[in-house]
Amino acid sequence: MSIATDNQTPAIVVERVDKRFRLRGPGRTLKAAVLDALRPRRRAPDFYALKQVSFSVRRGETLGIIGVNGAGKSTLLGLVAGTLRPSAGTIRTHGTISSLLELGAGFHPDLTGRENVYLYGAIMGIPRRRMQARFDAVAEFAGIGDFMDQPVKHYSSGMYVRLGFAVAVEVDPDILLVDEVLAVGDTAFQRQCLEKMRAFRQAGKTMLIISHDLHTVSAVADRILLLDHGEVKGLGDPDEVVSAYRRQHRAEAADSPQPREWGTGEARIVSFQVSGLDGKIPSCYAADGGLRVRIEYAAEQPIADPVIGFSIADAKGRVVHGSNTQLAGFALPDVEGHGALTLTLPRLGLARGNYLLSLSLHSADHRRNYHRLDFAQAIAVENPLTFDGCAEMASEWSRD
Repeated sequence: MSIATDNQTPAIVVERVDKRFRLRGPGRTLKAAVLDALRPRRRAPDFYALKQVSFSVRRGETLGIIGVNGAGKSTLLGLVAGTLRPSAGTIRTHGTISSLLELGAGFHPDLTGRENVYLYGAIMGIPRRRMQARFDAVAEFAGIGDFMDQPVKHYSSGMYVRLGFAVAVEVDPDILLVDEVLAVGDTAFQRQCLEKMRAFRQAGKTMLIISHDLHTVSAVADRILLLDHGEVKGLGDPDEVVSAYRRQHRAEAADSPQPREWGTGEARIVSFQVSGLDGKIPSCYAADGGLRVRIEYAAEQPIADPVIGFSIADAKGRVVHGSNTQLAGFALPDVEGHGALTLTLPRLGLARGNYLLSLSLHSADHRRNYHRLDFAQAIAVENPLTFDGCAEMASEWSRD
């Protein structure tokens, strides 16, 4: 809970905080739950998203938070915002908090943008009259025009983040928490957001910002916190911490295969989008969860019996699993013009780590590679289980 305090008291104090989760798969049965309760030894070990995290943020200070996907950044902001509770340790905040932690978070999909503005204000404890006085500023900053009176379920991702950021800043909080969602906006809107952040700093507001844009976060932050596998690996001067992070990243990536695009070009993979089964794009995928890949492809001339394939490799480039439409018995129509299809992996079942997704479009006889995207996207996976290798398999032991 936030409380009023003097200017000498830190705005945020995080002391020896742990956050642990027990990941559960969507297909877990009642029988399995009962057996887990009766036989605790069969329970999966806890996954620690954060371990012994401690730091404080001065009033009026901007703290940037960096780290690879799955480092614990979003979990930390959720704890500070109060949407999550720590498993151990304490978090104290002083002042009102406004947050933009997830695209569309806090918005009711069936309400209009206007109605959601007032709903957000009510959640923040701001009287409707005060929100009415600020509404024009919110609408001007969001810049979505007549869509303000349309249900937000019809909004694009860019419109979501515009309205979300506009509301978050115009309620005039003491502490602003911003996750990577700003990356969804266009260049002009990002510039607008950065200008607003600078105005916040000048007004003595406190900010916590997550960003993979190291140049931007260095420019706006007074200090930077580096997280790695849930632990603090650096805290201090932006240039020094970013340099340390880049050295670490270069060392880890030295042996990793680089993305490569090649092929004859008669047909092409125009674009692809990787997401969770719920359509959201997490920073890290759960081993018990799955993912979807929506693939758009095109050909200027007719291509008969095309095959689209995929593979998932470990960080060294060694293939863990691969398949294609032909092996799956899924017949694609002849390609002429544009087309699209969706690949669904219901359960990953991979060990904790980083993996690389490759995509291909080739002929049915495998003699002609029209377009290949090797190691096109990195995917981080979390798994609470500990085992050798990278493929999860069920095993049981018994005494003869």
